[in-house]
Amino acid sequence: MKLRFKDKINYILLCGVVYPLSLLPLRLLYLFADVTAWLARSVVHYRRGTVRRNIEEAFPDRNTKELRRIEKGFYHWLADYGVETLKLLTMSERTIKRRLVVENPEQVSRALEQGRNVTLFLGHYCNWEWVSSLPVHFPKDAVCAQVYHPLHNKAMDRLFIRIRTHFHANNEPMKEIMRFLIDCKRSGKPSVTGFIADQRPGWEAHLFVDFLNHDTAVFTGPERISKFLDSEVYYCHLSRPKRGRYVLKFVPITDTPKKEPDFSITRRYFEMLQDNIDEAPQYYLWSHKRWKYTREKYYERWGDHKDEMLAHL
Repeated sequence: MKLRFKDKINYILLCGVVYPLSLLPLRLLYLFADVTAWLARSVVHYRRGTVRRNIEEAFPDRNTKELRRIEKGFYHWLADYGVETLKLLTMSERTIKRRLVVENPEQVSRALEQGRNVTLFLGHYCNWEWVSSLPVHFPKDAVCAQVYHPLHNKAMDRLFIRIRTHFHANNEPMKEIMRFLIDCKRSGKPSVTGFIADQRPGWEAHLFVDFLNHDTAVFTGPERISKFLDSEVYYCHLSRPKRGRYVLKFVPITDTPKKEPDFSITRRYFEMLQDNIDEAPQYYLWSHKRWKYTREKYYERWGDHKDEMLAHL
C-alpha cells in the first residue's frame, strides 16, 4: 500500500530515530527499559487501573503482595518487550536463534514436508513479535504468514510491517488472510499461519469461554480456517528463562481438525494459554482492555439473534 506524502515523511523520520536505536546492544536498551518501566508504573501510572483490575480479577485467590509482584513484573516485561521489538529490526538470524530457542521445529517441518498446512495459535504472552522469526527454522519453500490488524497510524503500521517481515514472514490483514491461504493452497505451497487468537473481538464474537476467571468473548476464525485447510494445529508455548531469552515449544492441539467438534480447538487453545500464563503471569498483556464487552452487552446487541450469532463457527 502506497503511503501519502505526509505519512511517508513521518515514516522516514520514525525510521531515522528507531533504526539507530535498534543497532544498540540489548544490554544498553535494557537500561532504557528499566527507566521506562519505573516511569510507566510509578510516575505516569500507565493504564495502572486497567492492569491492576485485570490481574486482581484473574487471580482472586492470590494475596495482595503476590498481585503487586505480578503487576511490577508486568511493567518491567512490557518495557523489555518494547526494546526487544525495536531490536528485531536489525537482529541477525544467528542472534535470534540464540535468543529465541525453538525446541522442536521438526514437528512443523515434518508436516510441511508432507504437504500439510500448519496453523499456530499463540497469545499476547512473552514476546510474540519475536515469533515472526520462525521462517528461519522451516523449509525455504514453505510460506510463512502471520495475521495482523493494521494500525491507524500509517507510518507506525509501515514500521511494524518492516519489523515483522525482517525474517521473511508474510504479514496479512485479517480481512485478506483467507484469500491469501486459498492462493497458497491452489499453488500447492504448504503454509504456516500464526494467529494471535486472544484478541478482543468487536461485535463479531461467536463464542464465550472461561478464561482468566472471566466469561470471555473470543474469535473462532482461526479454528474455522484450520478446518478449511485441514491443517495440523499447534499451540506455541512460550517461556522466558531469563531476560532476553525465550523458549518456544510447539504443543499439538490436533492433526485432524475437520473431525473435531465445533469449538473444541478454540476451547483447548484458551485452556493451554491460561496454563501458560499461570507459569509466569507477569508476561501477559494485562494493559489490554480485554473484557470491555460482557455477554450481556452482546445479548443486548444481537437481541433475538443472540443464540445464532454466539454459537457458530
